[in-house]
Amino acid sequence: MRKYSMRAALLSAALCSTISMSAVTVSDESGASFNPLQTAIPSLSIAPDAVGGGMGDVGAATRPDNSAQHWNASKYALAESKGGFSVSYTPWLRRIVNDIDLAYLSGYYKPTDRTAIGASFRYFSMGEINLTGAPDTQGNPVPMGTANPYELAVDASFSMMLSEYWSAGVALRFIYSDLFNGVDDDDYSSTGGVGADITFSFRKPVEIHGNTSYGGFGVAITNIGNKVSYDNGATQQFIPTNFRMGGSFEYAFDQYNALQLAVDINKLLVPTPYGSLDLYESEEEWRAARNEYYDTKSIPGIFKSLGDAPGGFKEEMREFTFSVGLEYSYNRKFLVRGGYFNENQYKGNRKYFTVGAGFNLSIFQLNAAYVITKAPNNPLDRTLRFTLGFDMGGLRNIFGLKEKSGDSED
Repeated sequence: MRKYSMRAALLSAALCSTISMSAVTVSDESGASFNPLQTAIPSLSIAPDAVGGGMGDVGAATRPDNSAQHWNASKYALAESKGGFSVSYTPWLRRIVNDIDLAYLSGYYKPTDRTAIGASFRYFSMGEINLTGAPDTQGNPVPMGTANPYELAVDASFSMMLSEYWSAGVALRFIYSDLFNGVDDDDYSSTGGVGADITFSFRKPVEIHGNTSYGGFGVAITNIGNKVSYDNGATQQFIPTNFRMGGSFEYAFDQYNALQLAVDINKLLVPTPYGSLDLYESEEEWRAARNEYYDTKSIPGIFKSLGDAPGGFKEEMREFTFSVGLEYSYNRKFLVRGGYFNENQYKGNRKYFTVGAGFNLSIFQLNAAYVITKAPNNPLDRTLRFTLGFDMGGLRNIFGLKEKSGDSED
């Protein structure tokens, strides 16, 4: 009973960061039930910045910016600026708690016109959780202390141009999670590991009516890494390995006005949970499926995830999410954004609109985003994101620094 109480409290804190708590167990005429994909360290999947966050959580093929490390690191090689960095902050789930926060620092530098290096740091604080064990003889829960769980990730990337319009990138990520910070218990442990990203981008200028527009395409497979354990190896959990593919088109009406449309499709590359007993002909089949799920290694799990849903092809298709975003910009100085994110009701039921705005100067950029959910009482509703970015070229000008001989300022 003691183990169960700790696990239930901490697992709820972890999962609430990505799965809508307004979702309930539902079923359709075919017998499908609520069966979301499950991962450890779910904060890796949260959109950290206000640019992509204001466009429905898109970023595979949008215009390169300082926060591309989360979405698609290969976009850095396509960036027009020499470099930049940004700081993002998100008070998370403020409708139900007031002490969960996500902080994100990211940036890049282009040593040559064809290559770029990037880095980011992510810190997700889950606030405080009061833990209790089995009731005492009087039926009162026994206090076990207070945990201050958190998750973090540090990564670095390298990207380069493959041709005039194509780029590729790789990233290596160190991941750490401590759901038991502040609690001394030999049955539980902090966990961590490494993850890798493989990314590709395409961005090409197109002349339309005398103005330069842009078409883009991007693919990113992120968080390819080892399974992790919170109970000293007794059970292993998948990290959120993800496939993201998207396209964008930025149409310039004239010299000052432009509209960007972007669409992303995502799928977690982790095996589908084995599901409930009623999906199987016998309890033995169900137990075999459960054992297979926990015994599957991370890399085989990626390939297995493409066709292992208990409900067949129909359920497999439910595991894709899609998002669409629009961004209007005036002279790249003032920007207004909107978007929509959709997840199937049986896989998490996250459905929300986003709005955002940005203001760019030569030195810095200030962006904000806001979430409006469709489902009533959804804890994601009214989530705010803020991002403050700085451009390396503008900072050089402020401090009177010159580019080194042979370099040209973008």
